[in-house]
Formats: sequence, C-alpha cells, structure tokens
Amino acid sequence: MVQKYQSPVRIYKYPFELVMAAYEKRFPTCPQIPVFLGSEVLCESRSPDGAVHVVERSCRLRVEAPRLLRKIAGVEHVVFVQRNVLNWKERTLHIEAHNETFASRVVVHENCSYTVHPENEDWTCFEQSASLDIRSFFGFESALEKIAMKQYTANVKRGKEVIEHYLHELISQGVSHIPRWTPAPVREEDACPQARLGDPCSLEVSGPRSTQDPAPEMVGSDGDKLDADYIERCLGHLTPMQESCLIQLRHWLQDTHKGKIPKDQHILRFLRARDFHLDKAREMLCQSLSWRKQHQVDLLLQTWHPPALLEEFYAGGWHYQDLDGRPLYLLRLGHMDTKGLMKAVGEEALLQHVLSINEEGQKRCEGNTKQFGRPISSWTCLVDLEGLNMRHLWRPGVKALLRMIEVVEDNYPETLGRLLIVRAPRVFPVLWTLISPFINENTRRKFLIYSGSNYQGPGGLVDYLDKEVIPDFLGGECLCNVPEGGLVPKSLYLMEEEQEHADQLRQWRETYQSASVLRGAPHEVMVEILEGESVITWDFDILRGNVVFSLSYTRQAPKPGPQEPGARASGQLVDKGWALGTDYSCVETPLICREGESIQGSHVTRWPGTYLLQWHMHAPPGGTVEDGPTALHSPGPRCKLLYYYEVLASEDFRGSMSSLESCTSRFSHLSAATTSSSSSGQSHSSSLVSR
Repeated sequence: MVQKYQSPVRIYKYPFELVMAAYEKRFPTCPQIPVFLGSEVLCESRSPDGAVHVVERSCRLRVEAPRLLRKIAGVEHVVFVQRNVLNWKERTLHIEAHNETFASRVVVHENCSYTVHPENEDWTCFEQSASLDIRSFFGFESALEKIAMKQYTANVKRGKEVIEHYLHELISQGVSHIPRWTPAPVREEDACPQARLGDPCSLEVSGPRSTQDPAPEMVGSDGDKLDADYIERCLGHLTPMQESCLIQLRHWLQDTHKGKIPKDQHILRFLRARDFHLDKAREMLCQSLSWRKQHQVDLLLQTWHPPALLEEFYAGGWHYQDLDGRPLYLLRLGHMDTKGLMKAVGEEALLQHVLSINEEGQKRCEGNTKQFGRPISSWTCLVDLEGLNMRHLWRPGVKALLRMIEVVEDNYPETLGRLLIVRAPRVFPVLWTLISPFINENTRRKFLIYSGSNYQGPGGLVDYLDKEVIPDFLGGECLCNVPEGGLVPKSLYLMEEEQEHADQLRQWRETYQSASVLRGAPHEVMVEILEGESVITWDFDILRGNVVFSLSYTRQAPKPGPQEPGARASGQLVDKGWALGTDYSCVETPLICREGESIQGSHVTRWPGTYLLQWHMHAPPGGTVEDGPTALHSPGPRCKLLYYYEVLASEDFRGSMSSLESCTSRFSHLSAATTSSSSSGQSHSSSLVSR
C-alpha cells in the first residue's frame, strides 16, 4: 500500500531571499540533522540572465533501523537524488527528490516548494508532500514501512527548526536583508556551458521535472490550504501525520463535494474517532454527510422549535463552562419522565431535540474557542441521576435511548469531552449494562461516575468545574435555570400513533407543496427570473410512480389563468403549440426519478426570463401517453410528489443553508441512514443555460 504525506503550509516570517540564504547553509553537510551524512553536486546550471538556478545533488542519509534489518539490507546509508529549481525572478524554489538505493524494491518521492506568501510578500511559505511504496523488501515490508514513516515524520518539523536556526545565525551575523534579484545585461558568450540540450540540468524546463512517477500533488488552490499556525491556534497540536491526514481528507472533500464542505473542526473529529485511519474516517464522514443532507440537519437550529411540553418537562440545558473552557450541559435524567415524554411528543421529537442539543454544542465550542483563544472542540455533560428508578428502564424508552446513542455516535464523534455522572443509584448498573455495549470505547473512557455524595470534595466536581458554577441542587452556590422535569400528565399523551404522523405531515406540508402527475398532463412550475446571475434550487420526493424531471427556459411567459402573483404552479403551463428549440429550450438534461427517491438540484441562470420546472409521467418503452383532457378523467395511474423550490442570488448560493448540502426529505426515520449511505438521495448537477 502506498503511504502518503502532505504537510500544511508552514510560514517563515522572513523574505524569500533570506530564507534561501538559510536553506543553502544546509549543504553540503548539516550538523543539525544527524541522519544527513552529506551531499555532493552532480550538475549545476544557470539561465543566461541568472534568474533560474538548477542544482542536482546526491544526498546520503543514515539508516536508523534495527541492526538485524540493516544487516539483511547490507547498507548503513541510503542515497537520494535531489533536484532544485530556484527561480529568483518568480521567487520560488521547487525541490524534487527520489531514492536511488533499492529503487527496484522501494519507491520514495518527495516534493517541496518555497514560495512567497500570497498576502505578505515579505513572508515565505513552505509545503512538503511525499509518497512511499514498498514493493518488496526481503519479507520485512511492514516493518520497513513503519520505520520509514516514523523516521520521516520525526524529521519533518525538525526541518523548519533548522531553517529557523540558520535564519537567526544570519541575523546575528548582521545579514538581515538580501536584495531581490534584478535582471542584468547578458552577453551570449556568458551563458553557462552546462545548459545545453540533453544535459540533465538543462534549463529548457520552467519548473521541476522527474524521470520517475509523478509525486503527489499539492493540496488545492492557495485559498484552500491550511497553514501550520492556523492548525496550532484553532485545531490544537497535531503530529505531522495527523496534519497530513486532515489535509488529505479535506482535499478529497473539496474534489468530491462541490460547494460547501464541513469545517476543519468537524473533519478532525471524524479522524480522531477512527484514530486517524484515513479510509475509515472518510467512510464514516461520508455516511454522516449523507445523513445530514438527507435529514436537513444543517437547518435544524433554524427550523426546530421544541414543543412547549418539551421545554417544560425535558430536564436539561446549557450552563456556563468547565475549567477547561468546554461548554457545560446539565441533564437531570433522574427527574425526567422519559416514558411520559415519549408518549406525549413521540420518539422522533425527542430525537430531534437531542440532535439540536448536539448542534448547539458544536456552535458553543466555536464561540468558546474565540472567547478563550485556544481550540475547544468538545463539551462536558453533567448528568444527575437522583430519582432514577425502574420507570426509566421502560423497554421502549431504553430502545429509543439506544437509537439516539447510535445516531450521536455515528454523526457527532469526539464531541463529548467528559461525562460526569453524579448520585448514581443502585438501579444504575442495570441501565449501564444495557447501554454501555453501544457506546464507543473512546467515549466510555471519558465517563466519570460518582455514587452517593462522593462527588463533593477533592476528586469530585471541583476538579472539573469552578465552584461558582456548580448547581445549587448539587450543593453549589449557582442558581440553575434548567427545568426540573417531573411527571408528564397522562392527559397530554398522544392517543393514537396516527395523530403523531398526521402532525408531522402537516408540518411537512407547510414547507413543501404536493402535486399529481398524470399521463399526458405534466405538472409545471413557472419561475420568473429578473436578474441573470441567479440560482434556482429544487428539492422533491417522489411518493408514488416514476416521473421525468426537466428544466426549461423561455423568453415569453406562458399565459395561465388568473393566479397568485409571482412564481407559481398550476398544472400544465406550456402551450401545446409550442415547439422545443423554437419557443422554449431545455436547459437541464431530463432526469428519470423513481418512486421513493429524494432529488435535489440547482441551476445557475444566465439570462432573465421564465424558467419552468416540469414533471412528466415516465412512460416505459412502448407505453402510450394520453393527452391532457383524457388523462384528467382517466382511471389510470397517476404519480404523486412533494416539492420545494427557492431562488437565490448567486453570491449567496455557496453559503446558503437551503443549498444542496442541506435539502432533503425528513419523511424517513432520522437514524435510517447512519450506517450506510442513502441510495435514494441524488443530486442533479448544476449546468449553464444554453439557447
């Protein structure tokens, strides 16, 4: 398996020319890097004007491996060939290196670059990428891979320290400024004789080249890169390999998820949950992103308004922060009537509420990071179990709790920094036995459980919470506004399960509109665009039958009967006499949508005018299509759908919470897609309007 490494952007707050002077002091030997035994120049050339300087070196590195492995390999050092292309005019240095020792068994490539900081021309940026492919090595492939990666990453940050060392040495010697390169008159006979056709260091290339396989590309564009200072300041200390995993996963998301991608803190949580195993973290994150998109979780804090009953009887709420600056959530589980809440509001409403708490927790972590000036990516939960009894072990309630744990574990990993459980009663071990197998081992290690009153005093809450924020009901002095819970009156219970489904359907229809599509009688929605650069987004669910969806453009608006002003739908709008390509044009490729599918898409408009969202019944090959009047009275099948559309200004589209990253159906249960990606969710790609 090929191992890859990608560094963040490391910044030297010195001009490029001074950094290059420090870099050159590393050769031919460098005492600050013990494994670097020395180097010799193989060839060297300069451009006629002196702007480009190419150097190819042979470098010897000591092998730091067990003696047995060195004896089997028969070498004490390895040779690498390094090619540097220094462009004084462009102020760039590109470095390529590959191994010469064991080249048929082990393939190592490294790419480095020094460039001017895009926002400060007196600063210098450094990036580094590498790949390691061990094809065969006397049966020690796995051992060599671990040794090589460990040695490589151990020297990554050491390289910056060495440059900093030589920079300080230059400054101490009075060299604090080196003039930038300026062109000088060049005579033809002054050209370097080495720069000729066929020379290995020929200057006929404008950048680095390699005769080996191409090395890994640098990450994204300049605006997409992460610098090491930002990682340290906002994400916390990471090892070089952890930084590399973050950058590689982020790069992959940028390539595959067009538009908005998760925040770096969110990506990092999934990497930590999978011990920075890149493939496992990527799979977990992709499933979670699909789940978030399918259930509009990005919109939850704006759309979820807990029922008054939940606000009164759900005994939980946010309460300052712990000693580490983490947001603190209090949950008086023993005072909460979980059975009554489930019977009064239903399991789905409880799950929505739990998800909103997790979303709010992430938001508060970001706020505390800014407030305290250090990375805070998790929160603390304080659970009071006084009053916990067998009523809380009601089987449907425990089943619902396990489901919520599963959803949270799959989609909010590494968000819980610490869980403090106090006043655990005798019945708690029974509950713990039921739920602990469903909690990730990393999460279980964060649990601290206190029985009786041993949470008071040293070793208790005072080790984690400031005395001023310990709630009054736990012996502290802080008045707490968390609801006290209590029994939910049975008069508030939902009498029938259908009542809950009817209420959910009513809430759904407040946002989405329903429509029927018959053979020969399509459903069409007219959208008036007044400005060219706008974005039409749509989201619909096929409840019954198969339909074909398309988007058309026309300069002349259809003339339906009197209706509400603005964009609207009234069945078939396009006149049957209109000809495709003459009176209107299709600007999105027709898409076959099948029963049960949830479709989202967008279109960037180029001209003002009328756009038509159209749904036609899908006729199988050989099928017949009835005309409109016949279809309206036909007892034959009809398709049903729920749809929603929105028009956005193009500059607002990427950050819009109604964009494709969020829009999907909430009909199915929220946890249905936590273990596998949804096969029904599809995204219709954007395209430009063509006449």
